[in-house]
Amino acid sequence: MVVVNSFEEFAAFEGRELGVSNWVELSQERIDLFADATDDHQWIHVDTERAKAESPFGQTIAHGYLTLSMIPHMWKDIIEVRNLERMMNYGIKEMRFAQPVLSGQSIRMHVDLKEVLNLRGAIKTDVHFSIEIRETGKKALEGVCTFVYYFKK
Repeated sequence: MVVVNSFEEFAAFEGRELGVSNWVELSQERIDLFADATDDHQWIHVDTERAKAESPFGQTIAHGYLTLSMIPHMWKDIIEVRNLERMMNYGIKEMRFAQPVLSGQSIRMHVDLKEVLNLRGAIKTDVHFSIEIRETGKKALEGVCTFVYYFKK
């Protein structure tokens, strides 16, 4: 795990890999909870019997946005930013869903720090991420997250 306390420490990782998260299983229970939270109960995610019979995958799949929403959880495995006043998610760009994650499969995130900008009192980071599926070795999704960090003075 990388630990940073300042802009200078962040900047030292620019253009380099930050790390890889632990594996996280996307169980049917987690998929169902996400469906309840988002009110997205499309059968391909929650109806195991219908998915077994009708889905091209032969089972349910995780919502793409569930996979995406795991970024903050996996981010904590990769980096700890100390001396923070606050942090903001600024956006995601160049994101694409590449492969569905089947119920019960596990994912992990690889992160490279693309760019670090000093904004006088804050830093803006562009982080390239890719989320890999353990069972297939394929990417489920990838993109660039932008975070803004405000360090304590």
